[in-house]
Amino acid sequence: AGYSNFRSSVKYFLFRTAFGLLVIASANPQYGENEKTVESKGIDIMIALDISRSMMAEDIVNNYSRLDLAKLAIGKLMNELRGDHVGIVVFAGEAYKQLPLTPDYHVAKLFLKSIGTDMISSQGTAIDEAIQLATNYYDDESKIERILIIISDGEDHNDVSVDMAKIASEKGIIIYTIGVGKEKGAPIPIKK
Repeated sequence: AGYSNFRSSVKYFLFRTAFGLLVIASANPQYGENEKTVESKGIDIMIALDISRSMMAEDIVNNYSRLDLAKLAIGKLMNELRGDHVGIVVFAGEAYKQLPLTPDYHVAKLFLKSIGTDMISSQGTAIDEAIQLATNYYDDESKIERILIIISDGEDHNDVSVDMAKIASEKGIIIYTIGVGKEKGAPIPIKK
């Protein structure tokens, strides 16, 4: 007497429903779209990477070529960037654009992984061409700081690179150079 199956079922259903709604509410669901225009206030960084065959020498760390170590360093740099644009120019005997300035670091890392010494057939170290090509990708109208990082193991065989660096400096581009490898040199492995 006094027991109702209907009331008991309603209480059970309401308790389960309330518990389910609390779980959904704690997930904080959102509805709708908000568009915001975000202005990037970072810097423009172009990286000029030497991909001549001499970058295949393994004189710094065993089983890692100079090019591998340079690519690892560039990848670490990209991990630290926030709001900056990054681009890549590769060079050996000639210079080629690999990636224009982009804020998308995931794409930049994909392009970085695909870089190899077989991309350019003419050998040499055309640092002057790399500087000239890299400076063409900066927006001269913007007031953003512009940096060019040159990573190479080779010596430059002409004096034009110094003149190109002076021209780039006059345009407000800061140039950093990073040497890869030992001064003594090392044999270049030929892999078949």
